[in-house]
This record gives sequence, C-alpha cells and structure tokens, in this order.
Amino acid sequence: MRAFIAIAGLALLGWWGFPWVKVHLPPQWNPFTPLNVSDPPGWMMRYKLARLSGDPAACLSVLRQAREQGQVQFRQAPAINGACSVPQPIRITGFGEVGLSSSFLATCPMAVSSVMFVAHSREALQQAGFQSPLKRITHVGSYACRNIYHRQQGRLSEHATAEAWDVTAFTLADGQTLRVGKNWQQPARSAAGLRALWRNGCATFGNALGPDYNAAHASHFHFGLRGAGYCR
Repeated sequence: MRAFIAIAGLALLGWWGFPWVKVHLPPQWNPFTPLNVSDPPGWMMRYKLARLSGDPAACLSVLRQAREQGQVQFRQAPAINGACSVPQPIRITGFGEVGLSSSFLATCPMAVSSVMFVAHSREALQQAGFQSPLKRITHVGSYACRNIYHRQQGRLSEHATAEAWDVTAFTLADGQTLRVGKNWQQPARSAAGLRALWRNGCATFGNALGPDYNAAHASHFHFGLRGAGYCR
C-alpha cells in the first residue's frame, strides 16, 4: 500500500502544473477533491482512501458526510488500549436502509470502505441479474485481539487492529438470503449474486478473501484493509 501511495503521489505531482485539473475534472476523478463514498471504484478512489489513513480528521469528515446522506449510522467509540490498540475506533450500527445482524468496530478508513461496499452493492447485484437491493448483512465480527488463524505464534490478524470484517450472508429486500457457506457454489443464481458481491468487495477493500481462498474462509467473506485489491 505504501508503494502504491508513493507511485500515485508522484503521478499526481506531475499533474500539479496543470491548473485545468482542479477546475475541469469531475470530483470523483479529481485528486484535490475529498473522497465521497459514492465515488466509483478505481485507482483514484484507492489513492484518496489511502490518504485517509494518515488524516483522521479528514476520514471522520467523509464518514459524517455519508451519515448526512443517509448512507451510514455510526458513533465514535472509546479508544482501545493494550496489545491490540485502536486509538479512534468507529462503531457501525447500520448502512442507511441496510441493517446489520449486530454492530461492529472498525478503524475510520475501514468504516469508509464498508460504507462504499454497501453503496455500490445495488449496482453489483443488478449486474448479476438481481433487481432487489441489499437489505441486511449478517456477519461474525470485526475486532478481535488475536493472531492470524488464531495461531499461538505468528503475525497479528487484521482483526486485531479493527481492519477486517467477516461477512456470512446477505439478505435482499425481497427476502432472499445469500449465504456464503451454503450458496457459494449453488444454486447458480445465488452463487452469481454472492460472487458479484465478493467482486464488489475486491473493488472497495484492500483485500477480499472467500471460500476459494482456503478452508478457513469456507463460510464467510473476509474483507480487510491491507493491500490494494488483493482477491482470492
């Protein structure tokens, strides 16, 4: 991610000498315009999202704007200290009209990515032939102070920094539920919907891991912040 930011930053510096960039580019493609959760996925979105990691105030401003637009409900949570510290956690309680099985904790950039995932889910589902929008997300948590795969030794999991979210099912407005553990392969229509949502995760998170990655992810999608679109 750091290499990506550096390369993108050098490219944008080259644009600085062209005043028309600031004036004529649409906001979603203008590097000088703050990120909006409705911005289309792509390298510019990733660049703007990466910048938020080093600017807590700007990140919170993006979330507040999304709340004003009715796209998320959240509150700032107390700092988590200790071995798995999270200085400024955000508790997400809902995504506009899309409910949650329970609230979850996230860093601000992870929260923004989550809002963007939901914001683009309708288009992803429509591309898979679903006209009914997302209504509810079932998940099994985000923050957990542990190593990867719960191992005694090894590096900390993304969950240890509230930069990961494990989703098990998606319920649509028509009542249909797409369960990762049950429907990833069949029936074909449900599988197509799940794969569309997984690809949507690839576009909005740093990484998106699913049942094809390994047996540990057979029942859920792991959406994480690290990386720049790694998908398995």
